[in-house]
Amino acid sequence: MKFLRILTLLALAATTTLRAADEPAGRDASVMYFDLDWRTDSGLPEKAMLVSLQGLANRDTPQLYIVHPPDFQWEITAPLFEFYQRKHHVDFTTLLDANAALAQFKSAAKGYVVWDKSVGASLNVAFTIAGLEDGIVVSEALIPLAERHGLKPIDDLRGRYTGQSDAEIYQDAYDRYWDRCVHDAVMLMGGHRGRVMQPAMADWGIRRKMFFHDLSANPERHPEEVALVKRIFSELAPGSIVFGWHPYGKDTEEQHTTLLSSYGLKMEGLHNLPNLSFNSQFEFTPGFKFTNNHHVALDAKLVAEKKVYLAFVQSDSIGIGVWTKPGRGKLPFGWQVTMNWTKFSPAALEYFHESATPNDYFIGGLSGPGYMYPNHIPADRFGPLMAEAREMMEVLDEHVMEIMDNSAADGNVGNTDLTKETVDRYYEAFPNVLGFINGYGPARTRDLRDTRPMLSYDYYIDPKRPRDEVTADLNELIALNAKRPYFLLVHVRESNDVNSLVEVTQNLEGPVEIVPVDVFLKLAASNKTYTTRYQDPDEPKHFKGF
Repeated sequence: MKFLRILTLLALAATTTLRAADEPAGRDASVMYFDLDWRTDSGLPEKAMLVSLQGLANRDTPQLYIVHPPDFQWEITAPLFEFYQRKHHVDFTTLLDANAALAQFKSAAKGYVVWDKSVGASLNVAFTIAGLEDGIVVSEALIPLAERHGLKPIDDLRGRYTGQSDAEIYQDAYDRYWDRCVHDAVMLMGGHRGRVMQPAMADWGIRRKMFFHDLSANPERHPEEVALVKRIFSELAPGSIVFGWHPYGKDTEEQHTTLLSSYGLKMEGLHNLPNLSFNSQFEFTPGFKFTNNHHVALDAKLVAEKKVYLAFVQSDSIGIGVWTKPGRGKLPFGWQVTMNWTKFSPAALEYFHESATPNDYFIGGLSGPGYMYPNHIPADRFGPLMAEAREMMEVLDEHVMEIMDNSAADGNVGNTDLTKETVDRYYEAFPNVLGFINGYGPARTRDLRDTRPMLSYDYYIDPKRPRDEVTADLNELIALNAKRPYFLLVHVRESNDVNSLVEVTQNLEGPVEIVPVDVFLKLAASNKTYTTRYQDPDEPKHFKGF
């Protein structure tokens, strides 16, 4: 018996040794917990300082992660924190306040940059300097805290930009710092402005030494700012990425996305997307391969019956949707994946894959290897951009491409159709997809070539619209489109919970079948009851000046 016990212990020891050899080595890191106070006169200055410190602390290795409350727009920071612990064996130590954070990571900083709270744009200039000079950004009130930890002043922006316009401020910053910044990315630190600002993405820009700005793309209101934006965009390397988001109240999403697309650039937002300086330093775990929940083979042939086929798609990037809310999995849902996360947040994509139900199906988007408007992508840039998209879709095992061009629209109202030239380019660039989805609000672009349909959304579900009205709207569409089969593609806006849609589907006037997106497209290829249509040349092609 003693001999058997010894053998057992030796076997257990060998097993433990093998397991230890197979598992990735753990690492130490720190975590901080933020609240929702981003007001300029209260919570913002300390958060801006900590986010700048995060960019420096994570410059060479991932050392500082921030967890935001569940009500923060990016709802997955807590689940992803747990994922890092479980799958990447990160041992986190909690830092309780800014003093503790500076004590832990003051060696990553060479000093501090003071921004002027009375001039909002000065914060972005301070972020630019901080990335170039390895500094943290502080308001006047935080100078004593920085100096208590031995940090010395690098620059002081108080008073420098008083009375100047944003165009003048950023022109000065461009003249001083642009040549030293990276030219494959730029940080459009817009979004919230004024009394509330949320520069949660600043860590990434500081780590990469990007140029920060919130210049407008509105040619009617801010022509001087637009001129400087164009100069910056023209001096970026081909295929560069505009990180962040457009400035609320100065221009529109449509204006800025149209402008950057015309230079063949990609958007990766939002301004408050957190932790990229940390997330970017992790790969997929050893042995992991992304496998989608396909319901039909690429070469399968389905036959549509005389009924209504309905498919739901939730875009706006998975991380700001309802992934963590109850009800997911009760209905077939397509989820638009931000494909660039294969480069910037692989762990987040692995987390989504790991937590997906059989009813969760991932599709590529938005329009390419980043958010852009394809009607305005230069012809010589379209091919290389879509080649990049194909590579990422292959990694993510995706067979459907989602397209959106709101350049001739205003929010969810207006012309969201694709030109025939754009449609031709997509069919040529993606010979192996099941098909394409187009639009955000309802659109009218439709086509079918070989077995690959292109269908636009017929309906958009606003999260604020009462569910009984959504049901009535869908039933009206079903009645109006009497020819069967009818393929009803529905866009579900972020923050719509799946539970509320279950009741909607139960009250549709049929026969109606809710199907996954890949099945939907295969069925649509079998019986073309929809008309081929592109953007009418006589319709407006540009929105507000572009």
